[in-house]
Amino acid sequence: MHGEFKVPGGKLVVADIETNQEVITSASISGDFFLEPDTALEHINQALVGLSIDASHAIISKAITAALADDVVMFGFSAEAVATAVRRALGKASSWFDHDFAVIPPVTLPAIQHAALDEVLATSVAQGTRGPTLRFWDWDDSVVVIGCFQSVRNEVDMDAAKAANINVVRRITGGGAMFMEPGNCITYSLTVPSSLVDGMSIERSYQFLDTWVLAALAEVGIKAHYVPLNDIASTQGKIGGAAQKRFANGVIVHHATLAYDIDADKMLKVLRTGREKLSDKGTKSANKRVDPMRSQTGLPRAQIIDAFMEQFTQLYQTHTDNYSAAELATSAQLVANKFRSDQWLYKVI
Repeated sequence: MHGEFKVPGGKLVVADIETNQEVITSASISGDFFLEPDTALEHINQALVGLSIDASHAIISKAITAALADDVVMFGFSAEAVATAVRRALGKASSWFDHDFAVIPPVTLPAIQHAALDEVLATSVAQGTRGPTLRFWDWDDSVVVIGCFQSVRNEVDMDAAKAANINVVRRITGGGAMFMEPGNCITYSLTVPSSLVDGMSIERSYQFLDTWVLAALAEVGIKAHYVPLNDIASTQGKIGGAAQKRFANGVIVHHATLAYDIDADKMLKVLRTGREKLSDKGTKSANKRVDPMRSQTGLPRAQIIDAFMEQFTQLYQTHTDNYSAAELATSAQLVANKFRSDQWLYKVI
């Protein structure tokens, strides 16, 4: 069994594994990394022999670390990187190249239904009725989409929202509020098996799942970088942020919203948190904090979305898809029974 892992910013680690009766009987680790002394490679190989094929990433990493002397130097890789390559060889972890991703172009639906679709597609991927999916939101209503654990009272001026005909929706992922008018931002959801981020910290998984976005932004002229834990920024300011939900069924929903052309003054009237964040920065306008992609690229929003999809399809195996009738029906039912209910919206008052 063969597995590979390219350390981000580091070297390639390759694992060739043999097993018998649910345990590893032979292991050969190789790659373009650096290791001193070179005799430590055999210690790594021997540390893997006898481990269960179901050993967790943490157990494998710990076994490798325990087998190495204090003076061993690993350059360009780590015990954790070896564990990832081993888990991939055993079929317990996966890479981008192990999957065929469905890509769903923007479909105009109420924003609240897109929030419900995050939950529905997680079930579809878990049940195997669809593969890993990248989908882009489009909507025709003005909304504030708050994080799963945010307080409505603390985040939103409900009187101002009502006066501006702006709905408030609670999503299933954590993170902060998103001010979303039609055409003012780009939002996508990536629904994948948790095997894709096997062994990664939460922080590392955020950056890993959005690496392709940074490449896409570069294609449209924006030099972007990741700011832990969950922000995407350029040299001119923050562009957007990401959020995740990890389901017990082995699926992760990861989504991001990037500013395109936000009415910052209206956003400040509706979002209380926006006012608070600016209060200690000596500025009265959010325009100095939210740096839309329109001002940096001069491109139409649709063209940027096309560039995002093209970048993803160039990097990975994909096919164009759409929502099934069952997924749309189930999401509409979830909207009626859950997402529109006061019990859900005000779960944190």
